[in-house]
Parts: sequence; C-alpha cells; structure tokens
Amino acid sequence: MVETTAGSASEEAGRPAAAGRPPHPDHPDHPDHPDHPDHQRHRHLHRRGHAPLARPDDEALRTVGLDGAAVALREEKHLVNRQPRDTSRSIWTILRVHILTLFNLAIAACAASIIVLGRWFDLVFCLAAVANVVIGVIQEYSAKRKLDAIALLHQDASHVLRDGAERPVRIEEIVLDDAVVLRRGDQVPADGVVLSADGLDLDESMLTGEADAVGKRPGDPVLSGSAVLAGTGLVRVTAVGPDSHASQLAIEARRFAKVPSELRGALDTVAKWLTIALVPVVALIVNGQVQAVGGWAYALEHGAIEPAVVASVAAITSMIPQGLALMTTISFAVAALKLAREEVLIQEQPAVEILARVDTVCLDKTGTLTEGRIVFDGSTHLTGDPGRQRAGGRVLAWFGADPNANPTALALAAPFTDLPAEAPTARVAFSSERRWSAVAFGSPDHRPQDSGHPVGHDDGAHPGAGVTDAVAGAWVLGAPEALLPATGAGDGDRARIEELCAETTSRGLRTMVLCVSSRPARAGSWFGDGDGGGDSDGDRAAVVVLPGELEPVALLTFREKVRDDARDTLAYFRAQDVQLKVISGDHPRTVAAVAREVGMDVTGDGYDARDLPEDPGERRAVLDGHSVFGRVSPEQKKGMVAALQEAGHVVAMTGDGINDALALKTADLGIAMGNGAPATKAVSRMVLLDSRFSRLPRVLAEGRQVIANMEQLAHLYLTKTAYAVLFGVVFSVLAWQYPLLPRQASTVDFLMIGLPTFFLALVPNQRRYVPGFLGRALRFALPSGVVILAGLLAVNGAARWFAEEVTVRQVQTASVITLTLMGLWVLNLISRPMTRWKLALVASMYVLLMLVLLVPASRAFHQFELPSPGLGVTAVAIGAVACLLLEGIHQLHRHRQVLAPAGAAPGSSRPNVTP
Repeated sequence: MVETTAGSASEEAGRPAAAGRPPHPDHPDHPDHPDHPDHQRHRHLHRRGHAPLARPDDEALRTVGLDGAAVALREEKHLVNRQPRDTSRSIWTILRVHILTLFNLAIAACAASIIVLGRWFDLVFCLAAVANVVIGVIQEYSAKRKLDAIALLHQDASHVLRDGAERPVRIEEIVLDDAVVLRRGDQVPADGVVLSADGLDLDESMLTGEADAVGKRPGDPVLSGSAVLAGTGLVRVTAVGPDSHASQLAIEARRFAKVPSELRGALDTVAKWLTIALVPVVALIVNGQVQAVGGWAYALEHGAIEPAVVASVAAITSMIPQGLALMTTISFAVAALKLAREEVLIQEQPAVEILARVDTVCLDKTGTLTEGRIVFDGSTHLTGDPGRQRAGGRVLAWFGADPNANPTALALAAPFTDLPAEAPTARVAFSSERRWSAVAFGSPDHRPQDSGHPVGHDDGAHPGAGVTDAVAGAWVLGAPEALLPATGAGDGDRARIEELCAETTSRGLRTMVLCVSSRPARAGSWFGDGDGGGDSDGDRAAVVVLPGELEPVALLTFREKVRDDARDTLAYFRAQDVQLKVISGDHPRTVAAVAREVGMDVTGDGYDARDLPEDPGERRAVLDGHSVFGRVSPEQKKGMVAALQEAGHVVAMTGDGINDALALKTADLGIAMGNGAPATKAVSRMVLLDSRFSRLPRVLAEGRQVIANMEQLAHLYLTKTAYAVLFGVVFSVLAWQYPLLPRQASTVDFLMIGLPTFFLALVPNQRRYVPGFLGRALRFALPSGVVILAGLLAVNGAARWFAEEVTVRQVQTASVITLTLMGLWVLNLISRPMTRWKLALVASMYVLLMLVLLVPASRAFHQFELPSPGLGVTAVAIGAVACLLLEGIHQLHRHRQVLAPAGAAPGSSRPNVTP
C-alpha cells in the first residue's frame, strides 16, 4: 500500500506518453531508449552472441504463453535463467588466500631442501605453517557451507504460462520471453516487462532501498529480486541469468578483494622486507656456513655441504615469524567459533579484527535499522460522532484481517480487533497507482440515511438493510491527497485535515485517511462496474471509481518498525567514538525520521544524494558535514564508502539488499543481515544470521581482544625475527657455524613462544585499538634482538676463546640455554601485568627447559651434550645479564608508548576507562 510519506519514487517517475501519442525518443517508453525492455532484450541477445530473435506477440503470451518449440529453441541457445551459483566464496578463493603467501613459499623451499637431504626430524619447523593453513581453511570453508545451506532453503518454484496452461518450474528453467505469473508473496525471478496487471504492487527495496510499494501497469519494467506485495500480474521475461539487473550487481560485487587486515598487513610487510633481504641474506648465510665447515673446496671434496645447508635452513626458518601467523589464525578462528554461538557468521577471518579498527559505520535503513515492516503509529478522529468512531474501528479491523491485506493494512490487525459481524458486499483491493482500497457493507440500493439514520451511527439495525447501520456504506482507506479532494468537507475542515497531514508527514510518518460514503458510484454498484472487477489487462483504474460524498472519519499514521536493539547498539558505537552514517535509497525525510528514532541527532531532513557533487573534494565535505542520506543509488553507496576510505576512514557497511552489495564489497568490513539477499550475504565478510544488530558490540569486543593480544605477542615474535636475522648475518660474516640445529631452534621457539603464546592470545583484553602496532612492536623488538644477539655471541665467543676441549654439541647446548633464558624473560615482559596463572605459565616453561636438557630421550633427539661446568655457568650468567638489559629496554619502551584506555564493556553504552 502506498501512502503519503516523506515522498515516494512514484511521485518522481516520468509518466508514460498520452494514449495515441507516440513517446519521445528520450522517453523510457520509446523502444530505442536504453531503459526500454525491448532494448534490454536486444542487448541481452547481443551479449550472448545470438542473432536477433523474434519476440512473441504479447497478446499470444497473455493467452497461451510460449509453446514447447519456442521453449526448446531458447534452451538450445542457452537463453535460460541459470543464475551464478556463488552463494559464498569459492573453495579456490579460500585456498588461495591461505596458501599463496610469501611466508609459505620460503618455508616450502626450506622444507624441500631438508627432504632432499633426508633429515626428516628437522622438518618440525613446517608444522606451524601447515597448521596455519589447515585451521584457516577449515574455519572459512565451514562458514561457506553454512551460507550455501542457507541459500538452498530460499529456492522456491516459479509459475509460467506455457501452451495455454500455468505450470510450476524451477527458477533456472525459465527462458527468455517466458510469461511468468506473479502473485502476492512471489519473488520476481527475472527481469521483464508487465503484460497484464491486476493491482500489481512490488517491493523493490532490495534493489533500490525505496521502502514504498511501486505500482506496475502493462508496459512497465520489473526487476529480478523484487517481491510482490499485492495483486497479480503476467510478466514477459526480457533478461535471464547473469544478464539480469540483480545478477549484474552481484557479479560486480563478487570480484575478489583482499581483506584490509592490519594484522595480516603487518605480517605481509615483514614478509616483504624479509623477501627483499632474503636473496642476499641467504647467499651470505650459505657462504658463511660453508666457510665455517672449511670452505667451498673442502665442503665439496669431503661431502660437508649438508651441515652448511642444514645450518642455513635453521637460520632462514628462524627469520620467518610463522608462529605469529599461526597465532593470528588461531585467534581469528577461536573468535569466529565464539561468535558463531552468538549467531554471527565470519566468512573471512580478519573480519573480527576489522570491526575493532572501524571508525565509521555506514548503515542501510530498510531491513537494517528497521525490520522492513510497517507498524501502526496512531490515529486522530476527524468526526465527533462516537458511533461513527466505533464503526470506523471495526472497519479498520476488517482491513487488518483481510487475507489479501498489504503490509500497511496488516499493521491495523494488532490495534483493531473488533471485527464487523457482517460480511462485505463489495471490496476494492489496494493499488499503488490508485492509492486507496475500499470495502462496502450493505446493498448500494439501500442508503442508510433513507431511514433517518446517519451512516455509521451505532443505534441499531435498519429493518430492511440486512446490516446494522454501524458499518453500512462504502468505506475507503487511502492517501489523503487521493481522497480529500473527493470529500464533502468544508474548506475549514479540509484545511485542518491537510494541516494535520502535513505535520505528520514532516515527521517522516506515513499518513492515511479513512472515509465513509452512503452514495454509490453509480446505481447498483458501490465502486463502479463490477465493484472492483477489471479486465485481464489490469485496466482497473478505468472501471473502479470512488463513491460520492466521502466523509473523513479518521487520520491514521504508520511508521517503519525500528529494530528493538538498534538504539542501544548505535549508542554503544557513539560511545566508542565511531561515526555513524545512514545511507538509504528512501526519501531523505523518511530516513531522517528513522535516524531520530534510533537516537541520532538529526535536524531537518536528510541530504538528498541526487544533489551530491561530482568533485571528490566537495563530496568529501558533504560526507563530513552530514550523517543521513536519502535517494542513494547502489553506485552512489559504493562511491560514498570509497570517498570515506580515501579520507582515511576505516569503514564498515551494513545492508541486506542487492542494492547494498557493491558498497558491502567496497567497505573494509561488509556486514549482511541474515534475512538479506543471498548475493548480498555471499559478498559480505560477516553475516548476522539472526539479523540482530546487538551482536555487533560482541564482535567489536572479540576484535579488540585479538588486536590487543596479538600486539603484545608481536613484541615477542618480532624480537625472535630480529635476532634470527642478526644471527644469520653476523655468524655468517664471522664464518662461525650457526649455533642451533633446526630441531633445536624449533624447540626453543616452542618454549619461549609457541606454547605460552597460545594461552596468552586468548586472554580477555578490551584495550581500544590504536593504529600503528607494527611500529610500536619494532621499536621494542629491534633493540631486544640486538641484546639477544650480543648474548649469543658472548656464549659462542667464550666457548671459542676461553673453553678447552669443547664440542660442537656442547656449544649448541650452551647456546640453547642462554637463548631460552633470554627468550623467557621477553615472555615475562610481554605477559605483564602478571597474574597467578601467568606466573605459573612462565614458571612451567623453565621447568620444561630443564626437562628438555636432562631427559635422555630429549637429549638424543635434540643432539644435546651438557656443557662443562664453566661453560654452563657462563651461559647462565650471560643470560642473566642480558635479562637485565631487556628489562631496561622494556621500561624505556613502556614510558614512551602511549596506550589507549580500555573500552566500554560489550552491551554497555558507557566507556569503561581504566588508568
């Protein structure tokens, strides 16, 4: 039902040419106009590589539809409505993201070298890389399967007219030029043009964002993805499959784009730096390790190249922070599992992190801030007669209970429940073109006032009427501008009613008027020929007319149902200093009204996007100065999101319709509602399965935990990368043998990084996001790496210059002791503030170090040999001195670093600031 609102698309659409007059070539009704269905059909055939195909006669389609031969011809030419089946990301896309990385390439090359040498025990370093890929792929593939299963639940059959009979077909079996039958509740399966319509009203909000129903008449275009709100119709298909409007939007939105994750971006940055340095560093390390065993001539002559290769692999794999990549993946996966229990589906792992970084959230209105349905707001009596008021209430109850009621009329069912006892004698279904619906009680040949009783007066039945005077007469419910001109109200009363309408409309409410009449449109008929009947061409407006002498009874207002959790959720984001932008295809005044209802500070109407300037600078100024936008096209939504990103914002976009898909894909984080279009959910990073807005604060909390914890762990991992690079370079320049075997280096990593950081990564942490964590981590990691390098050089120098009769295995064992002691102190530093369980965790790592060094099986596996007492004491002493230096670096770093306060707890609109 289309009512008076802040404006509707139908008010602004161009009208068709007058009957008998050919349309102007620039008018959409002209066959050569780009928007004309026949022109679209020609382009469709041209794109498919087909010669022009004769279009069936419209009259033949109305009566019999396509015959079997025509259907077979179109099937042979593949002119069928087979849609792209991408309801989620492909398995290839998921594998590509997780496998094709620079880290994995370096690890794979090292693993190949070890396999060629047959040193299988030294392949332990591959486990982190393999686990990283497996965990990420499993989590995202499970999300893909869940979305695919959801999409299958929404594949309903369509009905077409073929060989003179209506038959059900699957959506993909529809062919070009098919005559598709549409009824209330159907989805339009393909683009087409209306052949006949009987009160056909479509909801195009999924495509345009316009919440009002759009009336369709013969010759009007329809787009796939629209929903039938009222009436029936027959549509000739003009574009099928990927050429439909909805599919074109979805295909563009499905183009692969990497998630802008700062965590993974930091890893990529480190990988890029290492890759640039890898070739010269590897050459330096290999040459240095060969020189350490006696030089190239000696190594080649005596087969000593293997120790040099193994040492080189140990140095190279230690340089790659694959543990940080693994812990990032595990943190994302755990957060995704926790959020799945909250009905939040994470399609791409970094989506959890991105919401914690978002500083601007763009919100669609229809289906996102609102539930996409209309609710009753209130009523104002326009008559002082109590009997007529009660009669009007019963008639409104009938409108709400009508099985064919449209969404607005359905909103009357809850507030009005006292149904008339009488059955109606005539009715007129709502039409968005006519903008009113009607029902009549009693015979049009008997006028209630003939007996002396006014219409609607509640004082009993008239003996010959067969119906009480309470509801006798014709009752009309519709838009004020459609009904008020036909009323008999005086100028003063009409001005008062129009003033009331203007006031409610200015608040973004939908306004309707209930009127009553005792005068039939003509003798024997309340509403003209057939009382609402019409011919098959749907030319109902010509035969259905208003009854005479309408009397206003009540003014009714309606509003869109705002989600119950929208206000609190938006208040939470405002408390977190997140900007909010409402971007909708609906009228700016309606959008502004909804924005005010959810707690946004909006004065006046929203900004009309049709007035957006083309200049990028001016457009950014408009976006900075306004928070509510109406009449926004899908392309404009995408452009607005991109403009905000160019201005330095991290943008999240929420939506549910096809018209939101491009913007969702462009945004740093696209969030789709669970009841949205399948294509929209497929291109989003995150789906709120139950469409509850209140899930987002929990997502933000999880994202903050991931970022804050991974920043702490990055201090440790990048410290390890720093000292590993320095080890490889310095030891090779000195022509000293690398002090660790790959298996020994893997165990040190496990003790100081792998095992403890698994627990530390999952600790609750609500510190607000602060940009630039990589820089902060490097400012700690680089000087710490230098200290650890100095410690290891000191141990190896002492073994070379001051110890007697020391073996390579003893030097390696002493190096493991010193390195692990220094590494565990760094673990101590990044674990602060210490708690009991953190103390127990760190202490257990020291115990494990003792077991690794003393248990015979471990010593045999690691090729350990306990050093002499003097070398052992030296190793511990050097480690202790290095720990003091590391403590000093930490204290200096802590005082220089500016950390943001902890944020508000999820679900609270007040920030919880801690010192």
